[in-house]
Amino acid sequence: MRITELTVRRAKPQARAFLTWDTRAPNLALRTQPSGHKSWAVIYSRNGRSRWLTLGPAAGIPLDEARTMAAEAMLKVHKGLDPAAEKRAERSAGTFADLHARYLTEHAMKHNKSWEQAAALVRRHAMPKWGKLAASAITRDDVKVMLGRIAAPIAANQTLASVSAVFTWGVREGMVPANPCKLIVRNPTKDRERILSASEIPLVWKALDAIEPATAAALKATLLLGQRPGEIRHMRREHVKDGWWELPGAPIAGVWPGTKNGDGHRVWLSEPAQNILAGRLDGGPGYVFATRRGGPLRDLDDGMRAVCAKLGIEKATPHDLRRTFGSMVTALGFGRPAMDRILNHADRSVGSIYDRHSYSVEDQRIMAAVAAKIVALAEGAEGEAANVVPLRGGR
Repeated sequence: MRITELTVRRAKPQARAFLTWDTRAPNLALRTQPSGHKSWAVIYSRNGRSRWLTLGPAAGIPLDEARTMAAEAMLKVHKGLDPAAEKRAERSAGTFADLHARYLTEHAMKHNKSWEQAAALVRRHAMPKWGKLAASAITRDDVKVMLGRIAAPIAANQTLASVSAVFTWGVREGMVPANPCKLIVRNPTKDRERILSASEIPLVWKALDAIEPATAAALKATLLLGQRPGEIRHMRREHVKDGWWELPGAPIAGVWPGTKNGDGHRVWLSEPAQNILAGRLDGGPGYVFATRRGGPLRDLDDGMRAVCAKLGIEKATPHDLRRTFGSMVTALGFGRPAMDRILNHADRSVGSIYDRHSYSVEDQRIMAAVAAKIVALAEGAEGEAANVVPLRGGR
């Protein structure tokens, strides 16, 4: 029938809930419960199934407003959207803090080896403003404002990617209707080529002695071993055997994140590296660079940031220490294949499948030569480093 305000007032409850359809606004119905409660609902079909979108109590929403709301909902339906699903998502996601917490425990911690770094970016840049906001209420403009507060273009891009991953998962799980990060253009960046110069190495090496000891040791180990900072942070005593650090390719739940490419890897601990690790390899299973509670260091970025600020030099990251090591390998004449092998860069070529030759002896000599050069520079004894004989034709 053509519903009127009088129709709404006179609708009497029955033994079962019933609908009164409005001919003026197709898909709008007045639902009357046995208790006498009356509410407006928009009922439509999607993918062959009925969808119910409850607009609210009839006592609080006038008829004209209910018709307007129904028209807006049906416009969304005609555009291919599902307003009922959107409303359910708004209720289930809760605040952005709730959504982020569920994303971490239900997805990121299980599938993303770098979840800690991404979570730190979200906590630092997004959570202060968004933590208590409904996740579904965050708009593209909110994202742009948040990114605008981040001075470093690369950090802004990384934060955008981290936040977008949270919303993408939320959309997939039906917790939020859309990803507000979608279509936002990232800052243009150049490939980072920062390495420590010969004059910077002794400055940074000495300045590291003034920061937290475990962090300082982990950063020095990154420079001497050339492995990824996240792998250095999770280095475990039980993985060090006969002078080699053996990195399992696959993750070990709650203990080891796995290597980036999923391949097992072996790293020779040169004498300078062993000096850095002295006393840290004693005892049973556990992290070499542990916090007071025995867990792995959270990150190494703050330590490098503090060192660079104190010295007044261009920003350098923990990964730049790894890059410095790699550059030293090639600078000493060992070649790019040796560098890629020691840095555990993925090699999916046919040749790598059939090449089963062990490079243990060569890698030992390369690691020793590079570490000796770095320490000589760090301690101002470059003349001694010049006596190191590069291994040429190692592969």
